[in-house]
Amino acid sequence: MTQAQPFHLRGNSRLQTAIVAVTAILVLGTSAPAAIAQSSPSASSAPVPAVTTVQPAASMPASIPAPTVDRSTAYYHAALAHTYEDMATNYGRQEFVTRAVEEYKLALNADPDSAQLATGLAELYFRAGRVREAIQTAQELVKKDDSNLDAHKLLGRIYLRSLGQEQGPSNQSSPSAQMLELAITEFTKIVALEPKSLENRLLLGQLYTVKHDSAKAEAQFKAGQDIEPASEDVILNLARLYAENGDIKRSTELLESVPVTDRTTKEEFALGAAFEQLKDMKKAIAAYQRSVDMEPENLDASRSLAQALLADNQLDEALKQFQQLVAADPEDIAALDRVSEIQRRQGKYAEALVTIRKARAKDPNSLEAGYNEGLLLDVLGRYDEAIAVYEKMTELTEHANGAYTAEEKANRSIFLERLGSVYHEQDKTTEAIGAYQKLIDLGGEFAKRGYQGQVDTYRDAKKFDLATEICRRAVAANPDDRDLKLLLAWQLADTGKLDEGLALANGLLNGKPGDREVYLQISQIQLRLRHWKEAEDALAKAEPFAVKEEDKANLYFQKGALAEREKKYEQAEQLFHKVLEIDPNNAITLNNLGYMLADKTSRYADALKYIRKAVDLEPMNGAYLDSLGWAYFKLGQYETAEDNLRKAVERTSTDPTVHDHLGDLYEKTGRIRLAAAQWEISIAEFAKSASADVETAEVAKVQKKLEGARVKLAKQESHLGDTKQP
Repeated sequence: MTQAQPFHLRGNSRLQTAIVAVTAILVLGTSAPAAIAQSSPSASSAPVPAVTTVQPAASMPASIPAPTVDRSTAYYHAALAHTYEDMATNYGRQEFVTRAVEEYKLALNADPDSAQLATGLAELYFRAGRVREAIQTAQELVKKDDSNLDAHKLLGRIYLRSLGQEQGPSNQSSPSAQMLELAITEFTKIVALEPKSLENRLLLGQLYTVKHDSAKAEAQFKAGQDIEPASEDVILNLARLYAENGDIKRSTELLESVPVTDRTTKEEFALGAAFEQLKDMKKAIAAYQRSVDMEPENLDASRSLAQALLADNQLDEALKQFQQLVAADPEDIAALDRVSEIQRRQGKYAEALVTIRKARAKDPNSLEAGYNEGLLLDVLGRYDEAIAVYEKMTELTEHANGAYTAEEKANRSIFLERLGSVYHEQDKTTEAIGAYQKLIDLGGEFAKRGYQGQVDTYRDAKKFDLATEICRRAVAANPDDRDLKLLLAWQLADTGKLDEGLALANGLLNGKPGDREVYLQISQIQLRLRHWKEAEDALAKAEPFAVKEEDKANLYFQKGALAEREKKYEQAEQLFHKVLEIDPNNAITLNNLGYMLADKTSRYADALKYIRKAVDLEPMNGAYLDSLGWAYFKLGQYETAEDNLRKAVERTSTDPTVHDHLGDLYEKTGRIRLAAAQWEISIAEFAKSASADVETAEVAKVQKKLEGARVKLAKQESHLGDTKQP
């Protein structure tokens, strides 16, 4: 027998004395035997009375008359049953449960039609975990009297508990689905027998919600609202029902219909969550704040308020809230993670590292804390330490048998991708390829990211044949994957096989919405090859498929990038602003707009504003750091410019433009020899680059600067003899 709710052991010697006294008193007034035997005492309990039975008559009449009700005997055994129940509860001994059951049966022998006794027995079975017997007993009662409310309630409770204990997904034939139907049947009857009970209405509504029968669930909640219009439970259940059906607006309107002065902390909390889903962070923050004001000790509300403030980029206020959460619970690692994240976003990298290490000290195996520590070390340029952290986290997420759940794969993929990225930044090509290979081994979408990582790594290492080989391998392993075929098309076109690349891309067109991505990729291919008209035509064909706001933003960005390459700078700026109207935190757009303003106009302050935001969003992006350094250079802030350009070179050492910019900085600050060294590297990297990445005019400019520097150095050496310039 499996006990669902075991009886708990507690000492109570007076109960055992009471059972003897009660038995003796009742026996004197009944036909039960007068003598009461006691079981021998054990080491863990006081003496317990033996079960008393009614002896059958010596002979039976030939015809059996209807059973005679002997209420005094029934009362006697019922009293013993109750006493044994109490003892089972207090002593936790199963034998008392057995004796209680026996006494109930004897009581029912004396009064077979007693619904009260049968209900008591059924309840005892249920509490003792003997569910099957409880159901059978309750069902017998219902058969005798379908209006027996207590029996229906007991069956309802049994089915509810059984439903809650069932595990795994349900279908129409599964035990949980069958149990749900039984529970609904019972509570439908209970509601019919007791229609003014709010509790019953809510339970039935919740059961219909589990069944995904929204109309019937709503009907029950509405009936509950008629019983008690201001019921918090009714409002919350209705709001939850609407939200689960995807009607967040209706859920919000219902919660808002409750006057602010009448709302409970739970209703304000639910309202905050609804506004958060609607992306109205200001209203979400206000609702969460009211919830916290009503119940300051409610850490869940405080945590949601802090998270909403963070999502709304109110970093100072969010930091204050998360710090209060840490003060309330120093073991709250999640709050420490958020404090560190905010400090990082505020550019306080050293403080953020100290904070996240506090979190890791409390839980060295915290995946989020490990991720954030590695991220901060990477931002600070402490690459070897970052690699060590990410390697440790990949070990923590590794299974020797290679079997992972979906969640485990997702976690592991994050660390492998970050590890590969840091190796990539450090030009550790072999190690980066190895990390990305482990990502590929996870399969599915993770494999696609791994292939992309390997291709980018080989491209930046100027190993274009290997990049192409990886693309072909990826397509062979996933012949139906459109994204991987587009990756191969890009690589082919970039390495001089334009016709083959375009043929592969065009072969993916089928007149469906997915054509948008294909046309965008074709446009990018043509753009990189400076085929302006063909790039424009591809974007025009993509436009009808850009229905969602994010799709429109992507299209505007591609148009802006094309306009910039065509030297239509005003048009490009307008298009980039259209992207930012949809997505103000679009880092690549912020960077491209800022760099264009810094490089092609004199609006350096505007440029700096956009680029700094891009770097705040992605502080490890070498291209963005280069843009930031270039903006500071144009502003004449050479020390800050140098700091950022050096960081950019560390992260994108194979980018010829970054070396060119650092060379310009060195020349401007009088360090000609260092400038020449950077321009030499720039020329060398141009020579190894794909033809699509090389503009002859730009190479010529760098070459001219290098030659000029060499002339200056030669003159200096001739004038100064052996004196060397730093």
